[in-house]
Amino acid sequence: MQRLAFVCLLTITGAACTLAPNVPARALPLNATLMLTAHNAVRAPLGLPSLQWSAPLATYAQTWAATLASQPACQMHHRQELGKDEWQVGENLFWSGPRRWSDGRIELEPISPSRVAALWANEVQDYDYASHQCRLGAQCGHYTQMVWRNTQELGCAAAVCGDLGQIWVCNYYPAGNWLGQRPY
Repeated sequence: MQRLAFVCLLTITGAACTLAPNVPARALPLNATLMLTAHNAVRAPLGLPSLQWSAPLATYAQTWAATLASQPACQMHHRQELGKDEWQVGENLFWSGPRRWSDGRIELEPISPSRVAALWANEVQDYDYASHQCRLGAQCGHYTQMVWRNTQELGCAAAVCGDLGQIWVCNYYPAGNWLGQRPY
């Protein structure tokens, strides 16, 4: 059977992704240990301090993931874009569409925290440390937030959209990606 999956990564300047009607969202269980381990595995080779898991940041992320997942068409926006970042944290977003089978079945795409973190971390190939720039047309802000030296805490959550798509939110404190500063 054929299956289709759609994935969209957004940076703070990215556009919204739309696919589904307005249907209430539900929380998607997330393994905090896997997400934290995946982040710290990216930071360790750079000599960066390990991040610590933050339950308050995870709750903050869950609130935003549920808000986004309940929007019409499961739209993705950063809190900062909408002026709703009361905590002024760094934020990485991930979206995946549902698994669509050729026989018409639609299922939740199985996605692990390690996979989400790896997709963000793979942006390293588009980041030039010397010039502190992304390759033209590429994104690297997810990666640079993951490895931002001053970031100490991480909290993540995910929610399922009405069409069985999913939105993942990771919040970072202190926030990274400051203009004119290198991540490490």
